[in-house]
Amino acid sequence: MKRRVNAALRRATGLELRRASAASTPEELAAQRRRARRRLRPGDRLLEKPTFVLCSVRSGSTLLRVLLDSHSRIFAPQELHMRDISVSLRTDYAERSLREIVLEPTRLEYLLWDRMLHRELTESGKEMLVNKTPSDVFIVDRIRECWPDSRLIFLLRHPVSIARSRQEARPQDSAARNLKMVRRYCSAIEAARHTYDGLTVRYEDLTADPERETRRLCEFLGVEWEPQMLEYGQFDHGRMRSGLGDWSPAIKSGAVQAAKPLPTDDEVPDGLRELTAAWGYLSTETPTAAT
Repeated sequence: MKRRVNAALRRATGLELRRASAASTPEELAAQRRRARRRLRPGDRLLEKPTFVLCSVRSGSTLLRVLLDSHSRIFAPQELHMRDISVSLRTDYAERSLREIVLEPTRLEYLLWDRMLHRELTESGKEMLVNKTPSDVFIVDRIRECWPDSRLIFLLRHPVSIARSRQEARPQDSAARNLKMVRRYCSAIEAARHTYDGLTVRYEDLTADPERETRRLCEFLGVEWEPQMLEYGQFDHGRMRSGLGDWSPAIKSGAVQAAKPLPTDDEVPDGLRELTAAWGYLSTETPTAAT
């Protein structure tokens, strides 16, 4: 019995890995350490089954957030910008120390992300977290590595509508830069859709029939639909300001506003045409995968 306990302790602390590595080739040692980095230990993750909204800027994600946050069991916080939150080690001593316990900066960073989101969820008093920050679409692989049990919601909007909305919000940007930024976000979303499973929601459908779409979202999340979700203005969702999400009068009105008319096919520039077709917004072309 004592021998089995000692073996379990060696596995938990990484001692077994180091002992086995003594006679390993450099290639085998590297492979073992990669496996150790991927393996979650007890206590590594406090957050269970978090959901992430993958979206572009100016795609209606704040509306989706406040609708979900109005549910009694769902907490959808302001944008938290995990992509810009990292861990750095200032000395070789720190690097050596963490290497000995198989806790390199990336793994430590994941611990920080998990504690931050779990802290906010606990403070809310709710049961499940849905996180939305547009830049998350650029770290979706890392999100899935950090939380293998995470779920994904893909929020789509007509790419030309996104471009127009972003141009209104950032008039200082040139039309070329604006187009480039929209393509960057939308291409990342499309790549994630081809890589991972998840629920796809269209902004236009959400504004046209919010009850139907929020029912779909609740079914995906495994909770009962609540009519109060459609009255998001009755609840406190935090400050509406730049850097935290949308801050326009429409979102501050507390009621779902109708989407603007869709752009016509002729209004779609060449730089967005393939993505627009891939998302099913072009009436004259068959959807294709965007590159």
